[in-house]
Amino acid sequence: MIIKNIFSFAASIIILVIFNFSFTTKSNSIENNIKYHSEEEGILSIMYHRFNQPEYPSTNIQMEEFKKHMEIIKKSNYDFYNPITIKNIFNTPQKKKKILLTIDDAFLSFYKEAWPYLKKNKIPFILFVSTEPVGKNGYMTWEQIKEIDAEPFSFIGHHSHTHQYLIDKTNNDFISDVEKANKIFLEKLNYIPSLYSYTFGEYSKFMKDHISKNFDFAFGQHSGVIDITKDKFELPRFPINENYGQIERFVSIINSYPLQYKSLFPEEKKLTKLNNPPEFKVEFFKEQKNIKNINCYSNEGGNWEKSKIEISSNTLNIKFTKPFILRTGRINCTLNEDDKLKWFGTQFIILEN
Repeated sequence: MIIKNIFSFAASIIILVIFNFSFTTKSNSIENNIKYHSEEEGILSIMYHRFNQPEYPSTNIQMEEFKKHMEIIKKSNYDFYNPITIKNIFNTPQKKKKILLTIDDAFLSFYKEAWPYLKKNKIPFILFVSTEPVGKNGYMTWEQIKEIDAEPFSFIGHHSHTHQYLIDKTNNDFISDVEKANKIFLEKLNYIPSLYSYTFGEYSKFMKDHISKNFDFAFGQHSGVIDITKDKFELPRFPINENYGQIERFVSIINSYPLQYKSLFPEEKKLTKLNNPPEFKVEFFKEQKNIKNINCYSNEGGNWEKSKIEISSNTLNIKFTKPFILRTGRINCTLNEDDKLKWFGTQFIILEN
C-alpha cells in the first residue's frame, strides 16, 4: 500500500503540472507503444458494474453468476492480472493469457456483494470511480473506497467527475470535469489515479489525446484482447451483465485471443453526418497469416450484419453500405486460426450534428 501510494502521489504531482500545459503539449497518443507482430495470448479485460441488483439488468450481474465466472477463469488455468505491473504490458508479450477484472462506477452493491468475495480470494481488480456520485444513495463512500485502496491487489481508477456523456460536452467542459475529479482524488486519496476509464466507453480524438497526456492508460468499452499492438489509450474490455453474462458466452469470451494489427483508421471515433459511415481500414502485419479468412460484423443501419470487406495486400477495408444510426456503432472482426478465435473490436459514437 505504501509503495503504491508513493508512486501514485509522485505521478499525481506530475499530472497536475502537465495539466497546466495541456493545450501546448504534444500528444502521447502519437508516440504510443512500438507495435510489432508477436505470438502472444494477451490480457483479456472484463467489466462489471452492479451486483445483485436485477432491477438494472443492463449493468447488473447476480453474485451466483459472478462466482461461476471466477471459477471458470480458475479452471481454465488463466491467472488474474495484477494491475501493479500494467506498465509492463507493452514491454513483453504475454505468452500466457491473463484476465484483468475492472469494475466501473463504485456502486454500493459492489462493496456489499462482490468486495467480500474478491478480498477473501485476493483477486486483483481496478475500481473506476467517478468522484461526484461518491457518498450518494446507491454509491460507495470515500471511507469504503479507501478500504479497498488499502489492499495491495486492488486499485482505484479515474472515471471523471460527473459520469455524464462527456463526448456531448465542449472540449473545455470535458477538461474541467477531469480536473475537478483530480482535485477531489488528491484531497481524498492523496493521489490522482493514473488509469482512466472513459464514461460509457465514449471518446473523441480530442478526448483521447488529452487523456494520453495526463494518464498512463485508458480503457474503453469495445470488445477485444489487450496485446502489444493495442493503443494504450483505448484499451478494450468485454462488458458483462445479465444479458451478456451467460455462461456459454462468458466461456467464449475468455477463450478468445488478440487479433493483432499495425494500424486502424480512422482515429476519430466521433461521427457526425459529415463522416458517417466512416472510411474504415485496418493494416495488418506481414507475418499475419490467413487474412482473407477474417470475418467482420457491424451494426451499421441499426442491425448486426456481416460486413462487406475488401483485402489488398495486408490491408482490410470495410465497405459500409449504410450509416450507423444507433448512438454506438460497433465493429467486431474475428479470425479462427490454429484452433484459436482471434478477435478485435472498435466502436464509434454517432452524434447528430
